Amino acid sequence: MNYKHLRYFRAVAHEGRLTRAAEKLNLSQSALSTQIRQLEAQLGHALFERRGRTLALTEAGRVALDYADAIFTTGEELEATLKGAAGAARRSLRVGALATLSRNFQTDLLAPLLAEGAVEVHLRSGSLPELMAELTAHNLDLVLANQAPLRESGSAFTVHKLAEQPVSLIGAPARVGAERDVATLLGAHPLILPSRRSGVRSGFDALAMRLGLTPEIAAEVDDMAMLRLLARSDAGLAVAPPIVVRDELASGRLVEAAKLPGIAEVFYAITLERRFPNPLVTQILTRDGESGG
Repeated sequence: MNYKHLRYFRAVAHEGRLTRAAEKLNLSQSALSTQIRQLEAQLGHALFERRGRTLALTEAGRVALDYADAIFTTGEELEATLKGAAGAARRSLRVGALATLSRNFQTDLLAPLLAEGAVEVHLRSGSLPELMAELTAHNLDLVLANQAPLRESGSAFTVHKLAEQPVSLIGAPARVGAERDVATLLGAHPLILPSRRSGVRSGFDALAMRLGLTPEIAAEVDDMAMLRLLARSDAGLAVAPPIVVRDELASGRLVEAAKLPGIAEVFYAITLERRFPNPLVTQILTRDGESGG
């Protein structure tokens, strides 16, 4: 392989435009374009597709960039090694996580990879449409979510169920007291609820209807971190999976008053069908399947 071609490709991939990369490399645009075409011919795949005035990576281009980054990083590490500052070669995983997703769940899922020491995880949060667009553009390897996207005809993504967590009423010990009856608790205290876009909220609304209750709502939040803070400040009883407030439950700052029957939060990993799958994605999905989710 001509590594000069690979260096030129890497510059274009990071700049997003041929003109800017040509200026940076002190080459003419036509010469740079020729070098990229030669690399594509050697690899047997198109590496870019034009989107307006910018060049977007194809799936093969994204894989090539991962390798190019690793190759040139390894070169830098070689230099550092010979100068007495050795570093280990790293692998990369790009993860998108729904902004409403429990941070504790994300940490538990990714911690084994991070513990290996040679894996670099790039974590981005956002809305489900934003993250699915990034997944489709090959900018993410997988998306973590607590809701499954609608699957349209011809869509190439796969939804993997990772885990299912029970949902409970959680609050400060002084507020909860010794009461454990769900209907009594729901009728006696203001509630901190997930927003109506949440599957947990749909299940809760159905439960309240079955019990003939119209609960007092103290707050509706999308962000689980905010729900956690409101529960800690004793704004009311929170409707949430215990994993969200795991540390507070362990310390006794909050208590699990009662499990809500028939309500659970489901966690998913969403992947796109790839010709060149990232083996770290398979590692996550396989490990989770072996552990039972």
